[in-house]
Amino acid sequence: MNFVCLDMEGVLVPEIWIAFAETSGIPALRRTTRDEPDYDKLMKWRLGILKEHGLGLPEIQAVIAKIDPLPGARDFLDRLRARTQVAVLSDTFEEFAMPLMAKLNYPTILCNSLETAENGEITGYKMRCPQSKLTTVKALQSMGYETIAAGDSYNDLAMIQASKAGFLFKSTDAIKAAHPELPAFEEFDDLLNAIQAAL
Repeated sequence: MNFVCLDMEGVLVPEIWIAFAETSGIPALRRTTRDEPDYDKLMKWRLGILKEHGLGLPEIQAVIAKIDPLPGARDFLDRLRARTQVAVLSDTFEEFAMPLMAKLNYPTILCNSLETAENGEITGYKMRCPQSKLTTVKALQSMGYETIAAGDSYNDLAMIQASKAGFLFKSTDAIKAAHPELPAFEEFDDLLNAIQAAL
């Protein structure tokens, strides 16, 4: 029995923070988990920038509403879900992810949640559990599943390395160079073929 675990941003949909950085005109918000391995440090830094500019959840959700999945992502997910169980494991937040999940035909997603004030200011965030992607993969394995994982960022490496098969997808040159042992793909068809071969 297999369970495929996929990252969301950079793999199935564009990076939300990069899209927001471009719309808001704040280049500093382009920094993602591809650049900063410490997610808590990254989020505290992001929230500080939002507060400094008086921006909150409504402004981010307005940008998310205009984001579409990466070309081919929905077809890839539909074909994969017809073959095996699939979950999207993301360090993003329900308040960001749900409109995008609708565009992907509602795959299962496990992510985190935001804490917001009445005026829409993001005051904090609640992580589902420590090292959520690795913890989830280990939990699935404890239930008798073999996991296959794919992602693009530093925070995906633990779940990829803990799985029976793991792949980098649309990752950075730096991450690919640091982990030559991990097969790396750029196209959904190639990733799908690799996953199917591992099932």
